[in-house]
Amino acid sequence: MNFGAIYGFLHKLNLPSVSEFQAFLQLGFEHITDPNGYDHVLFVVALCAIYSLHQWKSVLILVTAFTIGHSATLALSTLRIINFRSDIVELLIPVTIIITCFLNFRNPLSASSAPGGRLRYGLALAFGLIHGLGFSNYLRSLLGQEAGIFTPLLAFNLGLEAGQLLIVALALGAAAFFVSVLGVRRDKLCWILSGIVAGMATSLVLANELFRSFTSSH
Repeated sequence: MNFGAIYGFLHKLNLPSVSEFQAFLQLGFEHITDPNGYDHVLFVVALCAIYSLHQWKSVLILVTAFTIGHSATLALSTLRIINFRSDIVELLIPVTIIITCFLNFRNPLSASSAPGGRLRYGLALAFGLIHGLGFSNYLRSLLGQEAGIFTPLLAFNLGLEAGQLLIVALALGAAAFFVSVLGVRRDKLCWILSGIVAGMATSLVLANELFRSFTSSH
């Protein structure tokens, strides 16, 4: 369903702001869970791969840090305070996924405890800044010439947070099933999951136009 078109229709009708809020809430949720834009999903899964279900509070802080990063660059880009080349951003996003997977391989279990946990919170925030740039142009095109961005930005990010929490809940639930029911070791599960995610992220790097143009010129 094209929720961007729906928002445009609602905006032309000048309906109450609650409709605008609901539209952007749905846009945020659909964006983070869209299978056609699975790079954000891969990052969230990689970020949470070392955690177990009983560590849900740490995971909640982690995805919130990621959302804060999203929010900052979305706001700055929408206000046209910052501007980055989209091809560079599209290359950096899978790189952040690969780095996160590398950290999972390096120390999959103890990394979820301090001080490693604090490092991951910082990385989630920093990488969130990059991921936020990945769809800032899309959000800016939806906003058009509107003067106020607070309500759309708030609703969009709440939708992102809801989508992220759904992804995390499914990932942690599946991991708990493999570990508790099927008897798979946590470290092996983390390695397998991180390997799959890293492989998919690597394919995104190899398919990136900027990367291909750089490698072909050398």
